[in-house]
Amino acid sequence: MTTEISPAARDALEGWLASSRALNGTADATIAAYRSDVVDFIAFMTGYKGAPLGLSPLAEISVTDMRAWMARTRSEGIGARSLARKLSAVKSFYRWLAEREGFEPTAVLSARAPKFEKKLPRPLKEDAARAMIDTVGAQSHKSWIGVRDMAVVTLLYGCGLRISEALGLTGRDLPLGDTLRILGKGSKERIVPLLPVARAAVERYVAICPFEITGDSPVFRGARGGPLNPRLVQKVTERARLQLGLPATATPHAMRHSFATHLLSAGGDLRAIQELLGHASLSTTQAYTSVDTVHLMRVYEATHPKAN
Repeated sequence: MTTEISPAARDALEGWLASSRALNGTADATIAAYRSDVVDFIAFMTGYKGAPLGLSPLAEISVTDMRAWMARTRSEGIGARSLARKLSAVKSFYRWLAEREGFEPTAVLSARAPKFEKKLPRPLKEDAARAMIDTVGAQSHKSWIGVRDMAVVTLLYGCGLRISEALGLTGRDLPLGDTLRILGKGSKERIVPLLPVARAAVERYVAICPFEITGDSPVFRGARGGPLNPRLVQKVTERARLQLGLPATATPHAMRHSFATHLLSAGGDLRAIQELLGHASLSTTQAYTSVDTVHLMRVYEATHPKAN
């Protein structure tokens, strides 16, 4: 049985979500996740307190109340990572609400998320990344679709794009030059160098695409001419990795991660890679990239004053 939340609480929630969308450019999928997480929290507190919660009761949530919610959430089989995400959404909502309503949100903000081991994405080896691109192109009986899939995956590996960014290209981005102007998460814009091999892959696809590509239309199309569904990119990559005998971690996202890792392995600057990936924080890039110990020792021995 679903517990209803009060109109005042729902209005506050929608006000926060609208503010997040307008000020931070938060993506629709993230907004939906925020809404679900905070509704779950308020619904629990409504049942726990035994009465609908208006703004005043919401401002009086205690440390004990927070512990009860977190214990209930864990008892339902929610993992530590998911609970940490839910808690983050609740805290963000409370920061906004406390500033708006003028109360002290310490009880909510002081709640500690459970510890969990962060799983780092695994990059492909360079030869495996190249094989993935070639094999992706052989998964369709229609040649233009194979060329399309190769072009998309080449952009992921050759430019470090997210799937949404690659599929977000429109006719206005054509003809391609030496760089791409990408609108990433939070509507943050960045300029990405376009390697000749990536430009050639896209141009080859555009030349044989059976659908007209106008200024507002997406560059990458589905079989019937609509926007290409990202799930199709995931499926074709999955078929290719099975054919190549690669692990389940060989996903489209792993191609973007491989781009970063291979650049770093070749001596790329971490700050520059941060800019290319569109990460707001350098710590995100540090967690996102990995270099083997052998390479690190080579760099150390070649550059550290006391090693020479």
